[in-house]
Amino acid sequence: MHNAYRTRNAYCFFRRLQDIIFSLIAIITLLPIMIFTSIAIIIDDPKGGPFFSQIRVGKDGKIFKMYKFRSMVVDAEEQLQMLLKDNEMDGPAFKISDDPRITRVGKFIRKTSIDELPQLFNILRGDMSIVGPRPALPREVEQYTLYQTQRLFITPGLTCYWQIQPNRNDIPFNDWVEMDIRYIRERSFFVDWKIILKTIVSVFTKQGR
Repeated sequence: MHNAYRTRNAYCFFRRLQDIIFSLIAIITLLPIMIFTSIAIIIDDPKGGPFFSQIRVGKDGKIFKMYKFRSMVVDAEEQLQMLLKDNEMDGPAFKISDDPRITRVGKFIRKTSIDELPQLFNILRGDMSIVGPRPALPREVEQYTLYQTQRLFITPGLTCYWQIQPNRNDIPFNDWVEMDIRYIRERSFFVDWKIILKTIVSVFTKQGR
């Protein structure tokens, strides 16, 4: 038991170190793309800035601001209430195809996952990790069952088992939760890197979008 505890602590330490190193390298490498994306967003919709921040729920229910490139119109949150009836996902998560709030540039950066790049700063800060359950909205967490709150046992991530599934938006929420709990139980550097490599393939093959 003691050895297992030490092994888990070592994994957590080196996982955090890996997050810091890799997020720094990615930010420096992808900086030109992020600058170009920022300019394109402002030109396409000058009513707002290039970034969008949203309150999310992290490990053990800790609240943090998650950053993304803005892919929607400025008043997207206000329009959400009118669209909830058209939700195509079950459970507390929200998603509709051909969302009318998405801008022209927004469609491209979502399709290519460029909109997620600012979350590298969340990873650097420690709000998120490279791999882990996707961070949920507070209104979603309020609807969780006791079993589903297990998603909050570890630091949320940029990618996860759900993220690499073909047609992931067709997956029932309960199955999504099961994948997250499976990851929590079996996580290791081998599992993390398997998910990271499959995420890269998924991005370039445009799966799941």
